[in-house]
Amino acid sequence: MDYKQLIIRGISYSQTQSGAYALLLEHEDTGVKLPVVIGNFEAQSISLGLEKDIHPPRPLTHDLFSQFVRSMQYELVSVIIYQIIDGVFFSNINFRSTQNGEELILDARTSDAVAMAVRFDAPIYTTAQVLNEAGILLELDEASTASSDHQVEQDKAHSTNLQALTLEELQSLLDQAVKEEDFDTALELQEEIKRRKKKID
Repeated sequence: MDYKQLIIRGISYSQTQSGAYALLLEHEDTGVKLPVVIGNFEAQSISLGLEKDIHPPRPLTHDLFSQFVRSMQYELVSVIIYQIIDGVFFSNINFRSTQNGEELILDARTSDAVAMAVRFDAPIYTTAQVLNEAGILLELDEASTASSDHQVEQDKAHSTNLQALTLEELQSLLDQAVKEEDFDTALELQEEIKRRKKKID
C-alpha cells in the first residue's frame, strides 16, 4: 500500500472539548492537515517526547514502555494510522527485533502510537483514504481579516444552522477555523461541505 508520511505540526488546546487537545499532523507534500483529538496526558507525553532535552523526574507510561521495548531488543519501526471510523482514528505500531528481524504489530490508540513514535524518532504514516476522509487543506487569501469581522464569522459558525449557509460561506468558515486551530469546528464544517458536494455529484 502507498502510505503517506506525516509530520507533527503542533499541539493546541481544543476550543470545543474541555480538557482535550488537538494533535496536528501534516502531509508535507500536499499540505493536507490531519487533526486528532487527544487527552491531556497524551498531549503532555508527546510534547515531552519531542523535547529531547527535558526529562521528567520519574518515567511516564510511554517512557516505561519504551524502555521495556528496548530491553526486549526490539525497535519501533513506524506508526500507521490506517483508518477512521465515526471520527475515531485506528493505528498500528510496527516493531522489529534487533536480533532476528522478527516483526511485531500492535493495535494502539493514535495518541499512544504517536507518543511512542517520537521516543524512537520513528516515521508516522497514513493512507490516502484517511487523508481524504479526515484531512483539511488550508486555503487562505493573502488579504488579512479584521478581528471584528473574524468574531462575527465565529459567532455565525456557532449560532447559525450549517444547512442554511452557502458552500462559499462554509468554505470561508472552514478556512478561518483551521487558521485559528479550532479543529473540532473545522471537521464539522468539512463534513457539511462533503455532504453538499455528494448531493451535487
